Amino acid sequence: MSIKQESQPSTPQPNKEFGKEWRKTPWQDKGSLEKNLRKFNVSHSDVKYIRLLVVGEVGAGKSSFINSVNNVFQGRITSGALVDATSGKSFTKAYKTHYIYREDGSCLPFVFNDIMGLEGPDGCGAPVEDIISALAGLVEEGYKFNPVSAKTTSTPNCTPSLGAQTYCLVNIIAADKVSRMDDKVIKKMKNIREKASEMDMPQVIIMTRVDEACPLVKDDIRKIYNSKKIKEKMQECSNHLGVPMNHIFPVKNYHEEIDPDNDIDVLILKALDQIVNIAKDALMIRIANTKSE
Repeated sequence: MSIKQESQPSTPQPNKEFGKEWRKTPWQDKGSLEKNLRKFNVSHSDVKYIRLLVVGEVGAGKSSFINSVNNVFQGRITSGALVDATSGKSFTKAYKTHYIYREDGSCLPFVFNDIMGLEGPDGCGAPVEDIISALAGLVEEGYKFNPVSAKTTSTPNCTPSLGAQTYCLVNIIAADKVSRMDDKVIKKMKNIREKASEMDMPQVIIMTRVDEACPLVKDDIRKIYNSKKIKEKMQECSNHLGVPMNHIFPVKNYHEEIDPDNDIDVLILKALDQIVNIAKDALMIRIANTKSE
């Protein structure tokens, strides 16, 4: 006589998503977001561009993020910031300004300054002193970073023009690697953040590779603010650097795609809209402080 096997109770699966978006996303308003950014105005005669300095670990997606922003405004895949997908070393060696162009060939009034990655498998990366100099506007275009020797300026007490200064520090962190970030990189990023805070400079985090960190988002990017995993990764970023959650923006960079994608663009545009407006606020405060001196 056969003995009937009792079925084992199944282990309840953890709920991987919230019932609704915990941060509203204007998925249908790409046109409005893009239009507002195209109309963005610095409103100061001495400042042609608001400078945004992009820093991050090698492979986190600094240059890819800059390219992704440019893709949105060009309506096609671009490669202005060169990317190396294989070496694991920083492909950016020099300080470079990346402009975003309008249809008529003129530039939008915000630019990205790209630098060497903070650290790589060989333990090398952009010196903190160089990045602090870049934040202050003391690094010239084309300056080549030397991981073992920081730039020394002959006029350390000079005050660069408002147009040369940086108005927002943009930290790039990969969502799928945040739990394994090198302590040296975290320490560097904290040191840079402290100096930026002394300059009254706002700081944000762009959290990339969200699709690699969460299968739910990989299947449907519109689940990004339903995903508990993504919110956990954002909190990890906040814990590492002390940047508040409302200054952390998860995005997906263009990587495999060969055509523009509405949902990728919306996340990038919404993050950019927040960044340029808080950077403009910093500019206005700096102008007011200059007038009062």
